[in-house]
Amino acid sequence: MSVTMPPREDAVLARRDEIVAALRRIVPGEGVIATEREMRPYESDGLTAYRQLPLVVVLPSTTEQVSQVLRYCHDAGVKVVPRGAGTSLSGGALPLGDGVLLGMAKFNRVRSIDFADRVAVVEPGVTNLAVTKAVEHAGFYYAPDPSSQIACTIGGNIAENSGGVHCLKYGLTTNNVLGCELVLMTGEVVRLGGAHLDAGGYDLLGIVTGSEGLLGVVTEVTVRILQKPETARAMLVGFGSTEAAGDCVGRIIAAGIIPGGMEMMDRLATEAVEQFVHAGYPLAVEAILIVELDGPRVECDHLIEQVSGIARDCGALTLRVSTSEEERLLFWAGRKAAFPAVGRISPDYYCMDGTIPRAKLPYVLQRTRALSAQYGLRCANVFHAGDGNLHPLILYDANQPGELERAEAFGADILRLCVEVGGVLTGEHGVGVEKRDLMPTMFSDIDLAHQQRLKCAFDQKGLLNPGKVFPVLSSCAELGRMHVSGGRLAFPDIPRF
Repeated sequence: MSVTMPPREDAVLARRDEIVAALRRIVPGEGVIATEREMRPYESDGLTAYRQLPLVVVLPSTTEQVSQVLRYCHDAGVKVVPRGAGTSLSGGALPLGDGVLLGMAKFNRVRSIDFADRVAVVEPGVTNLAVTKAVEHAGFYYAPDPSSQIACTIGGNIAENSGGVHCLKYGLTTNNVLGCELVLMTGEVVRLGGAHLDAGGYDLLGIVTGSEGLLGVVTEVTVRILQKPETARAMLVGFGSTEAAGDCVGRIIAAGIIPGGMEMMDRLATEAVEQFVHAGYPLAVEAILIVELDGPRVECDHLIEQVSGIARDCGALTLRVSTSEEERLLFWAGRKAAFPAVGRISPDYYCMDGTIPRAKLPYVLQRTRALSAQYGLRCANVFHAGDGNLHPLILYDANQPGELERAEAFGADILRLCVEVGGVLTGEHGVGVEKRDLMPTMFSDIDLAHQQRLKCAFDQKGLLNPGKVFPVLSSCAELGRMHVSGGRLAFPDIPRF
């Protein structure tokens, strides 16, 4: 494992048998996994370049069990790493050798559905797609739709503030979660938000969404469900260059049109996907856009005309509009299969995640091509074009000495480029360990210290998912200390408690 993690605590390792026995009393039966062979499936998440066996795996099935596990670990000084389905692409669920891996897979029930209020209450282990499956018979769906939606869980979606192809118009996870039940590291159970539009006081739900398992463990979620639009049609547009496709994206948004989804793939990704799915993608182009318009039929027809005109003005070489629901779904099937499709043309690939202003798309794509030549590694570009959320797939072979390191360096340069043009390090994959050491590229020491102080308010001992997000670990006591210069306190008139 080439990434640096917090040093293991020998005192905790020496008490392993005692810790395992205590956890088995809390979660009896098959709820505790302690043998090396059985723990092996939990050694990494979707970022498989980094692997580490946990101290022990615990699979609770009730909120009370989660509370007791966390309370015990808090009192015993044992670290805890929460885990959903393990689809994270940033190493957010990478275990610790001296820590408990807390798997939430048994929390897999849809508890209630209220179509009148358009909300569903689910457990965090319910998969993203299962929420839509539970409500589609009544004409509803859950809007955020990551490519891994068949496997990723709602709890993991909250941890990473996951997006998807339809989040341009309907928002990320944070825009579609109304409330949650959260267990703190001390074992305390709290409720944030609910089945209502908004809650009074501080936006604690907004803090928890996207917190990457550093603040608490979610055991129940209230999500917003939406009624399916009357009409949805997808456009498949081919361009002679990625720059032309990027320009088209900017012009569509500038015209005041917000598609239900707007995705882009370059030639390398398109060829891989077409061989895998046979979606009918044009192959004699350098980039394709998939643009979906939804709403009343007359509105869709009007918007299709507008987008078609913009695409032609940008030099579109091909333009095809879906004529049936089956064809629309086929267009999207190719895009959603991009990651496994690329896996067929390379032994390994490194999936990045950065977000940029849409107007910078042509420039960033040009710079990415130059970096590809510099590092001698191919790069397939697949991304949420409407959001400016890039997903470059850097192709490499881990069996070739030095290629993994080159892929990591290539990816780091892409992320630095995103920040350079006014973007951010991530859009939906999170920071985890993958982008942790790049955080100073975007944030000052003061920024990072304030973020860590927020973590301290939830987890004073720093036991929840340590080693993730923050490049330098600081204790809460260090962050809270007062600076005394020349024997004089700053602002001595302020009351201190």
